[in-house]
Amino acid sequence: MDEKKSPRKTSRGRRKIAVATDDAPEQGYLDGQMLVAMPVMEDERFARSVIYICAHSAEGAMGIIVNRPAGSIDFPQLLVQLEIIDRADQIRLPEYAESMRVLKGGPVETGRGFVLHSSDFSIQNATLPIDDGICLTATLDILKAIAEGHGPKHAILALGYAGWAPGQLEHEIQDNGWLHCAADPDLIFGGDVEDKYQRALDKIGIDLAMLSNDAGHA
Repeated sequence: MDEKKSPRKTSRGRRKIAVATDDAPEQGYLDGQMLVAMPVMEDERFARSVIYICAHSAEGAMGIIVNRPAGSIDFPQLLVQLEIIDRADQIRLPEYAESMRVLKGGPVETGRGFVLHSSDFSIQNATLPIDDGICLTATLDILKAIAEGHGPKHAILALGYAGWAPGQLEHEIQDNGWLHCAADPDLIFGGDVEDKYQRALDKIGIDLAMLSNDAGHA
């Protein structure tokens, strides 16, 4: 994975989400699709990962891992750390904000936050529409909106992202590193994070046991 590739920048002057932690797709590209790691994936950072592709072009690709929890970090604590709310206000958060998952989005820029969310919420010059009602926003304004109860209906916060240099993702797919399938809101926003890998394989129609066996005899 190329860790130099950067996603499209938000407008100048907007404060990006940063924390302290240990337009329509062109034909032939995978914007708005899900990548599913093959069982033989050797890179431990991406083993059994499910990635939503936010941008893919001749310039490279950028995506968010949607099935890897960010350890003990929880959303209310993050809001306090970012000084969006006071510690005492954690008990006043909307229910969906209290339960919002924080994920490890990938190995690039792990100190930045990226919110994948439904298209019922948008910030001018900061929100990137992707596909099928899914958007990406990477400024603190969306976290403030969620904390105040008027953010998007569905959202996940990812720390970091996965990035590929020009042609790199295509090469990895040709080398059988990844499968891909259409995205759906449940695979992106569903709460059963640990089951997303199996459900993504089911969506493709792949039996993991048979796939592992075939890969071992290739």
